[in-house]
Order: sequence, then C-alpha cells, then structure tokens
Amino acid sequence: MKFRPGCLALAPLAPLGAAVAHAALTPRKTSAYQPQPDPDRAMAYAEKLSAMIRCDTTSYANVREPEKFERFHALLAGLFPLVHEKLERTDIDGNLLYYWPGRAHDRPIVLMSHQDVVPAEGTWEHAPFSGDIADGKVWGRGASDTKCSVMAFFQAVEELLAAGYEPANDVYIASSCTEEWAGDGAPKLVAELKRRGVRPFLVCDEGGGIITEPIGGIPGNFAMVGVFEKGKADVKFTARSTGGHASAPTANTPIARLSAFVTDVEKHAPFRKKFLPEVTAMFTRLAPYAPFGLRLVMGNLWLFAPLMKVVLPRVSAQAGAMLRTTIAFTMQSGSDAYNVLPQEATLGANMRFIPHQGEQESLAIIRRLAEKHGLEMEVVHTNDYSEPVDIHGEAFCQVERVIGETFPGLPVSPYVMTQGVVREGSEEFTRTSIYGVSEFFYDARRNQAMSGETLAKGRFLSYIDVSRYQNVCVVGSYLEQNAFGGDALGKTLTIKGTPFTVIGVLAEKADNSEGSGDDVIFLPYGNAMRLNGTGSVDLYLFN
Repeated sequence: MKFRPGCLALAPLAPLGAAVAHAALTPRKTSAYQPQPDPDRAMAYAEKLSAMIRCDTTSYANVREPEKFERFHALLAGLFPLVHEKLERTDIDGNLLYYWPGRAHDRPIVLMSHQDVVPAEGTWEHAPFSGDIADGKVWGRGASDTKCSVMAFFQAVEELLAAGYEPANDVYIASSCTEEWAGDGAPKLVAELKRRGVRPFLVCDEGGGIITEPIGGIPGNFAMVGVFEKGKADVKFTARSTGGHASAPTANTPIARLSAFVTDVEKHAPFRKKFLPEVTAMFTRLAPYAPFGLRLVMGNLWLFAPLMKVVLPRVSAQAGAMLRTTIAFTMQSGSDAYNVLPQEATLGANMRFIPHQGEQESLAIIRRLAEKHGLEMEVVHTNDYSEPVDIHGEAFCQVERVIGETFPGLPVSPYVMTQGVVREGSEEFTRTSIYGVSEFFYDARRNQAMSGETLAKGRFLSYIDVSRYQNVCVVGSYLEQNAFGGDALGKTLTIKGTPFTVIGVLAEKADNSEGSGDDVIFLPYGNAMRLNGTGSVDLYLFN
C-alpha cells in the first residue's frame, strides 16, 4: 500500500463531514401549536384568577399575618366548593395540603404552588391588586407568580370532581404561604407528607412554561419543562490586618488581598464546565427546529461541545450558567475613612451550584482559593441543588404525553431556567435582551454604542452609575413604546424583582418588534452580575 498524503490530510475532516451529513439528514421540524382558547371558558378562568389577585397575600420575611391568608382560604372555598367538600384539607400555620384519594396509593402525585406574593413596588399600569381583566390579560401581583397555577390546579380538580372522576392514584395539592422569602411553609408540608409515609411519584411545581422562540433563531411555541434547580449560597470573605495610616501603607492590606482573590477567581475560573444530560437533551430536542447552521452545532454536541463550552459563556451569561457553578461578588466593606487602613475588610458573594460540582465541592474549591489569599470564609446560607429529573423516566414521559394530548402539536423540551423576567408594573417582557456594560460601551462624542445604537432621549450609563452599582438602565425603543407608552424617562421597571430607573432611551434600530434589536436594556455590568449570579463580565447578554 502506498502512502498517500492527501488521504491523511482529509482524515481530520471526517468528523466534521459526519456532523454536516447528520445535520443535513435530520428532518426539519416546525412547531405547529397555536393557542385556540374557548372564549367563555377563558373568561370564567380569568374571573377566578382575578378574584384571587384581589385578595392581597403579600408576605414578608419572618412576619406572621394569619388573617391575610385566612381570607384567601375562605375565597378558595367559595371559588372551588367541590374541592373543599370532597377533599381532605389540612392547614399547617396557613400552609395548605389537600388529599384526593385514588384507586391506588403507590404512585401519588403532588401539585404544588404557593399562595403568597412579593410586595408590589413601582408604578403599575393597573393597580397591583385590582385583578383587572383587560387586553386579553389578567392584571395584578401574582398573576404569573404564581396564583395562576394555584387556580389551575384547583380548577382542574374541581372540573374532574364535577365529572365524577376518580384518580388512578392519590393526588395531593400543596400550597405554602412563605415561599417568596424561603420560609418554613414548604418544609412543614414536606414533613407532613413524610409523616404520612407519602413518597411522590411526580411533583409539579412552578418552572418553565410555554415559551415562544426559546433560543434565538428557533421560531414557534415550545413547552419548556424545568428539570432541576441550581443550589445557592451566600458567602462572606474577611481579610484582617493590624490596620494603620494611609500615609505609610504596608503590603498585602485587607483590600489588596480581597482584590487579588477576586481577580484570581475571575481570570482563572475555578469551576468545571460540563454539558449535563439535561442541557444536552435541550439542545438535541430543539435542533430539528433550527435553521441549518444552528442545527449543525446543536445536533452534534459530540463534536462541538468543546467549542461551545468556550463560546457560550462569552455570548450569553444565561447559557454559561447552565454549564458550571457560578460566583458573583456583590458586597464589599472596608475602612470608614479614606486615610485609614482597615483592620478588617469583607467581601460578599452569591454562588449557584451546578449538579456536577455541588455544594460541598464548590464551597471547598472557593475556600481553598480564599485561604491562598489569607482570607477567612463564612458560609452565611447554603442549600444544594435539587436532583435533576430523569428525563427518560416514566414521570417525565407522562408529563410529556399529557402536554401532547392537551396542546396538540406543541414540542416538549427539558429546560434549565436561569433567565430574568423584565416587568413594568404588572406587564411582563420575556424576550428582552439585557446587556450589562461599562460606561465605555457608549461614545458620547459620536452618540453611538459599540453595538451601533444611538441615544434618542436622556443619557447613557456614567462612571458613577457603574462604580456605585446604581439601579439605572437605558432601554430600547420597543420598551419605550410598549411598556411606557412613549414616555419612559424616569419610570421604573423590574428585572428579577430588582427595580431599575430608566435614564435613557435608544433610537429605533431594527423593526421595533418584540425580541428584536429594539427590545433591549443596558444596565451597569456589576448589576448584571448580581442579577445573574455570574462572576465576571465584559458584555453580558441574558434572556
């Protein structure tokens, strides 16, 4: 056999050729589902949800207001009489558990959703507890988080009871009144289920939903089912010294050591990136719905995963957060005077644990780095990730099957939720692209941002805004028109529950439609890190 260099040179191209062939041969799919609601039924549901919103169930950390939730419980009894007549009801300090006996008891289902809502702040187009029904929507605090699912669970059981239905297995409805501040409501319900010896076959809680264009470039509606939740920790780092006067500074002062630690973490990311099976499955399931270029990459992670591990975190903080544990440095303190070296300086951080590097391993990694820089580390609060759902298991397949029967033509995909919802009053904007940038992103002399936008009103972010983590933002023309009726300056919107004041409006750049280049927000990059639980940023895009 003769040595033929040409064949050898082509050998490395074989995997790429296989990937191209796979993408080309993958049948192109489209999401055919379009909602077609029954007007009378939809209005009946809207009126029940409206009544629930009008009952204020705002909760505050460690504040007990039983009368508030007693009113809500009385309302539930009036709206869903068969549920309260036929099901066994248990009230544990305002947290509700309903039991619906089935023909069998070995595979119980738990339908879980909370009663309480966060405080209503800022300016609302419709009063936060009005429950107004207008423009095809129900308006008010809790409409989406999450009295809608409380209503849906109760309404489903109410209708099935009216039809004389007997479930194949036991069903429990669980609803806490302390979820918004991570109180003890849900743990009390779990303890009661354990006391009864209940081991759920399936638990349905908030997370995911029917999302339009879940990844840019993939059109249509998709049922994105949340399958795990990252763990979380608040961590405090402390550097100590003998202090001193700024006129004679020593080396390695507390702030210098904290700064070196932060730089070390951000320049040499300590956490391992990995495509979890659930994330891989999301890309694989969505690939057939994508145009060829996206389909080539998403459908061939066996080849492109190493490249995607590098590219995704740089393009999208949300996507990067799906691949690894993250840490965001959010708080800092030192001396009370400019001319005094602190004896103690502290740094606060928020961590989010990924399943392949959970709570203990991630904390151990960051502790070793802290000790390397002479820092003490205190874990203020921590909880580990939830175990991922078996996306090939019977429970997930049952959910998938029911979604297909209920919403014909709607594709289903596992989903890891890391995005923030933008709100103005009670209006939600879920396709807005949010960029965290520095003041250098905008050139005032040319009135142009690095990405081409120009300023139409107000001003852009300043050094003070960025350095002091001011909760201010600049919005695109789409939000100016659709969220604020053409008058955005000085108004407030919220991102992941954090209010931001609009200081500038961009000129129209694209077609001024939802999800376009005009549906954008720019905010200080440090605020973006805090919102998204990510440690470093040049340009953040998460949506």
